[in-house]
Amino acid sequence: MTNPRAPDVLHIPVLGEILRWRRGRLLFQIPLFLILMLIIYDGFTGPQFAPENTATVLAWVHYRGLVILLLLLAGNFFCMSCPFTLPRTIARRLSLHGGRWPAKLRNKWISVFSLFAIFWLYEWLDLWASPLLTAWVAVAYLLLSFALEAWFAESAFCKYVCPLGAFNFTFSMLSPLQITERSQQVCRDCRGKECVNGDQRVLGCGTELFVPTVQSNMDCVFCLDCARACPYDNVALQIRSPLKEARTRLAAPGYALAFLILSLIFTGVMSAFGMVPPVYRLQAWLAEALLIRSEAALLLLMFGAGNLLLPAVTLFLIGWINKPPGRSLLQSARSEASQFVPALLPLGAGIWLAHYGFHLATSGLAIVPVFQSFLLDHHITLLGDRPRWDLSMLLPLDWIFPLQVAVILAGTFASFASLALSGLENNHTPMQALRRILPWAVLLVLLAVAALSVFNLPMEMRGTLQIGNP
Repeated sequence: MTNPRAPDVLHIPVLGEILRWRRGRLLFQIPLFLILMLIIYDGFTGPQFAPENTATVLAWVHYRGLVILLLLLAGNFFCMSCPFTLPRTIARRLSLHGGRWPAKLRNKWISVFSLFAIFWLYEWLDLWASPLLTAWVAVAYLLLSFALEAWFAESAFCKYVCPLGAFNFTFSMLSPLQITERSQQVCRDCRGKECVNGDQRVLGCGTELFVPTVQSNMDCVFCLDCARACPYDNVALQIRSPLKEARTRLAAPGYALAFLILSLIFTGVMSAFGMVPPVYRLQAWLAEALLIRSEAALLLLMFGAGNLLLPAVTLFLIGWINKPPGRSLLQSARSEASQFVPALLPLGAGIWLAHYGFHLATSGLAIVPVFQSFLLDHHITLLGDRPRWDLSMLLPLDWIFPLQVAVILAGTFASFASLALSGLENNHTPMQALRRILPWAVLLVLLAVAALSVFNLPMEMRGTLQIGNP
């Protein structure tokens, strides 16, 4: 049941009324849809030099930096505002099948591999440097989301396929807001279950979450259709501790989700590593040692090992270290992952914030001359007759690495606290808890050291007119 002492955002004057308004989601989707159309249009027709095109600057600098900030400060409002789901109502009315997503795929494994695929393609095709390919990625997202909405009875694209959604769902587990019920009794007495089934006005929850059973932000797109559909005004968007889910065991079956979380943390380090000088020496060594000439194959091998193989080996190694008598290695690995991987979320968020925040801090103002140039190309002098190409930095360069260190250390300490709390809550004595969490603490330190080492190296300022950092 909702905590009566915690504020409910849906009942804050004005803001709550806007969020609960029938067209409330549309109010947030339309601006992002217009930005999406701008990305597609300029990607196809504008200059194919990344620092001068809105497609690459908005998609690879601003979106990524702002999304991780918003997830940590508020919640999954980017998924709520997602322009790719704007045609959802049309897709539902044109339903081609209305069938259920295959039972064997009702997990996060497709999300794991779709995330890997998008990061691999980003590196291989240099998406950050190609407005045209960026526009094609946006078009592919639109078509795929529309097709899956039309074909299946639930929002399968958001819940099981979309890599952006998987990223947002994962780090929304650290968000300070969560959907919950105001009264358990009202939900028990409810017959229509409109929050999940919808009514004549509202479609209901696209990812089929039933409000009184919601214990996590995972799979919640914050669309607030549950609140709009509830005839009893019994849905709350409540403020909570950001570390609530970091110290909570994943609900069974949670192994795929645990692997998604851990893979994303390793990917955060590897993604940053892909932008520093040693990565090119590693590629050259691998090409010579393995006689591989294909860049696609080299990147597949390198990032496959770092993003997928290394997390899998890590889980089985810790499962073996902590394996109790009578359990198989697989059972132990799954149990350990479900129990302790969520505690690593704060460090993962710190790594991604340090990475994407770097691009936003060094290139946040670049959108001003880029948009000026776009307007001038269309003979509009609203923002002046000469682009300010000197604009780029949001923060002084000297501030950036100390800030990166600060957010990674903050994430590390929050993860240590979550590990300790999780261990103490599920073991009889402090010594038992210490033995159980020790391998995870070692992993935590290794990941933090690896991240700090990478961010201490000169990093490419991709897609901007700036070149490197001191």
